[in-house]
Amino acid sequence: MIAEDEWLVVIDRQRVFAESEWSTWACPDGSYHNTDEAFARLAAAFGDRVVYTRYIAPQPPHNAWIDYFKGWPQFLVAPDDPMYDLTDDTAALAKGHAVVSCDTFGKWGDALSEAISGAKKITVCGVATDCCVLTTVLAAADSGVAVRVAADACAGSSPENYRMALDTMALFTPLVTVADTDSIVGDSTVE
Repeated sequence: MIAEDEWLVVIDRQRVFAESEWSTWACPDGSYHNTDEAFARLAAAFGDRVVYTRYIAPQPPHNAWIDYFKGWPQFLVAPDDPMYDLTDDTAALAKGHAVVSCDTFGKWGDALSEAISGAKKITVCGVATDCCVLTTVLAAADSGVAVRVAADACAGSSPENYRMALDTMALFTPLVTVADTDSIVGDSTVE
């Protein structure tokens, strides 16, 4: 069930991670879109307490990011490039909600904490489970926030990496728990 003061944090549901015909960063085999229904149910159940994040490339890259983007120069574009847009279904649900853009994998920090009004309990979903979700979840938990990961509303860079990331996050119980959307929303979506 969803606590009255709990927020949903939706990580990086962006075109660059969904559209595999042009993006080598996209979740494989349409697995991004396998999360659409669970994500939409969560967003509806949390109502006004939802915040979205976007990954954007650092402008300009610095330190280790310089070498990183030597392997991915096609993604070193301005933050307003359409590749970094939320997917259409996500953008429709994000209207009226805060969107936090970060040039780091992990999204946890002052901007996200402020966007969720300093909440100490969050549910997280999005992509990629083995990168941006994992780094956000562990940083939030390390700062004292109770985190629940909606496994069926997350997708990874591969099925194996997805599973390993969920297993890694589960090691941090009770600060981090892994659940499915049905157990999170409970009766809140029953008509």
